[in-house]
Order: sequence, then structure tokens, then C-alpha cells
Amino acid sequence: MRSARTAAVLAGLAVAVAACGNAPTTTQPTASSSASAGGGAKTLEGVKLEVAAKWTGDEQKNFEQVLKAFSDKTGAEVTYASTGEDTGAYLGPRIQGGSPPDVAILPQPGLVQQYAEQNALKPLTDTVTKQIDDNYTPYWKELGSADGKVYGVLVKAAHKSLVWYRAQAFEDAGVQPATTWDELVKGAQTIADSGTPPFSFCGASGWTLTDLFENVYLSTAGPEKYDQLAKHEIPWTDPSVTTALEKIAQIAGKKEFVAEGNSGALQTDFPTCVTKVFGQKKAAMVIEADFVATPVVQAGAKVGEDAKYFPFPKAGDTAPVVLGGDVAVAMKDSPGAMALLEFLASKEGGEVWAKLPGYLSPNKNVSPDNYPDELTKQLGQTIVSAGDAVRYDMSDLAPSAFGGTDGKGEWKVLQDFLRNPSDVKGAQEALEAEAKKAWK
Repeated sequence: MRSARTAAVLAGLAVAVAACGNAPTTTQPTASSSASAGGGAKTLEGVKLEVAAKWTGDEQKNFEQVLKAFSDKTGAEVTYASTGEDTGAYLGPRIQGGSPPDVAILPQPGLVQQYAEQNALKPLTDTVTKQIDDNYTPYWKELGSADGKVYGVLVKAAHKSLVWYRAQAFEDAGVQPATTWDELVKGAQTIADSGTPPFSFCGASGWTLTDLFENVYLSTAGPEKYDQLAKHEIPWTDPSVTTALEKIAQIAGKKEFVAEGNSGALQTDFPTCVTKVFGQKKAAMVIEADFVATPVVQAGAKVGEDAKYFPFPKAGDTAPVVLGGDVAVAMKDSPGAMALLEFLASKEGGEVWAKLPGYLSPNKNVSPDNYPDELTKQLGQTIVSAGDAVRYDMSDLAPSAFGGTDGKGEWKVLQDFLRNPSDVKGAQEALEAEAKKAWK
């Protein structure tokens, strides 16, 4: 579920991952001497760090190469601990027991707020914050902040504003990739008329429906309204939500548009919805993130040939770019922890990571030319060029009871909406009722 949302695995290549272990020694250099991005003496010789993250397999191996670059530069010894899929369940007992890792990488910015309220995080030093100011837009700094203090740096991104399509289906119907919502609806009708359902929805995985809503809403309502709704500063009964749901109903409300019908879509999880497009060839398109590339390859299709993608079409004035991602935070007030966070926030650290498969950087100074393949380079360029209009996955910003729980909150309401796309008002009222409970 949530792991799929944040693991950007491109072209069947596994993503980059995490790092390290052991408590820091009692004698350590100052943070200012240990962190800077240039060469020179290894100022953290003898220092041991533990980093906890959810990554395993190739993701872990790739991130350990980033950690090795940090170790080679500073002399620090870094050990990695896997949290498993439930980061909170792993970190909670360690925080309560007084033995948290030096650095944790959190899959949701909402956890930054939660742990900051528990006094479980250490504010970033001025040196680390300067790297964030130099390399990130103010929006990303805000995501890693709580109560006016900066605690985290977004180190890795997943691009969630894509429509993947089966090239043969488009060719057979004589359809081109859409740039606007109206073009998408018109093209979908042409594909349906050719005998192929245009869309495969992953309705059993409720988070995919939140991704669809977020893209449409960001495009139609704009970044400012998006921020307000993400914080529940405006109600879900707002007319801007009506507009977005009505747009979605244009594609979800036509029986011939949905592979195996809406009831079938509600029984289809991610990645089965991808397999239906590229393996079983039961549909032409699936709307999801860059990590669709992995099940594409597993279905026996070739990314860039059989399977292609286009940017999520504009449904309003804004070209939507919605990202998921991972935030690195310090749980111990040690120079080694701050040095690692400074390295991860730097252009240097980002470029080490970008050269490895399956990584996307939110760092605006990491050139897309560093990426190892054309697909990743294009996605990286999209993130950079979108600038201040980029927004983080809204459901991951919400309390988990609303935006992150299977069968509850936003996930369930949007599943109910997929079942009956004509009931826009009912969906809005249900969303607002759930939001009020979660934001008490």
C-alpha cells in the first residue's frame, strides 16, 4: 500500500535506499567542522551512526552507496536498520525506550509533526538549514518544519502525476496523448469506441484514488487552495472539491470507460491494475506514479516501447506535479547526525544518489543530466521545471485516520464514489465528516 506510493522504482530497476547503526561515541567533533560539503580531513573518524528507514533489497543497496560516499568523505561509520513497512511501529518503542536511531527517514511528512510534538526530533542546525535554503524551494522546507522549527529534509521523491498507456491501444484507436482533461475524455471515448476500455482503476487500493483526486484538484483549484484543503482550512464541501469530483466522474461514470466495470475496479488492487493494461491488455491506460514501471516490466512489456506515459493532463489552469517522498530527520543531537543530514541535503549528496537507478531528487540544484536513463531524466526535469507549483501528496499530509488507513477515511469515501460517481454531493459530505473527526 503506502510503500508502493513512495518507492519510485523506474524501468524495473530498484530504488536507492538507506543506511546505518550504533550510537555515536561520546567524543565527537563540532557540527560545523563535520558537515560541510567540500573535501579535506575526515572529521568524523571514530564516530558511529545508525540510520533507520523502510528500504530493503536493491533500494537499500543503492542508498548504502550514498552512505559510503558520506563515510569516505567524513570517516564516519554508518550502519543501517530496516524499519519494515510500518515505520511508526518500529520507531515508537525505540523512542519510548530512549534508544532511537541517530537519523530516521520517514515516509510521510505527517510523522514529522507527530514526532516533533513528542519532542522526539532535534531541530536542524543552521548549517543544515542553509543547505535546504540553497537547494530546495520554500515549500519543501515547510514540509519538514513544525512550530516554526526545521526538523527534516526531503531526500527522495516519487512522481505521481503520470498517465501510463499501452502504445498499441492508442495506435489502434488513432489517439494521441492528451495535454488537457477535455482531450483525455475525448480520447477515452475514441478508445472505448474502438472496443477497448480506456481506463484500469486500482480501486481496491484506496490510495490510488487519492492520487487521482489530488492531481485533478491541484490542476483545477491551484496550489493555494490545495494547501488549504490539505490542512482542512477549507471544508471538503467547498465548491472547488465539487469541480474536481465532477471532472473525475467524467471518466469514472461511464461504464464503457472502466475495465471490468466499476465493481470490478473496486476489486482490483495495485499493481494488478497495471497488469490488466500491459499484461492482459484489458485496458489502455492506468493513472499512477513512476513506480508503475516495475509491474510493467514484470508483465513482460517494455518501458518506452510497449508502455509509455504522458504528464497528467491539465484539468484547469495548473499543470499538476504531485510528489510523494521521504523525509530525513535527526533523533539524536549529535554532530554526526547533522553532518549526514547536511550531506543528504547538499547538491553533492543528491548527485551521488541521482546517478543510481530509480531515484528522483527534489533538490533543484541536482541536474537531471545525472540520471542514468532517459525516463528518469525526463521525470527529474519535470520536477525542476514545475518549481513552486509542485505539491506533496495531500493524503500523506493528513492525519493517518483520514488519509492513510485502508477501508477508512478518504480512501473509503473515494472508493464509495468510484462505486457511484454520480453522487458528488454525498461524497463531499462524507469526506467532510471524516475530516472533522480526524482533525479534532
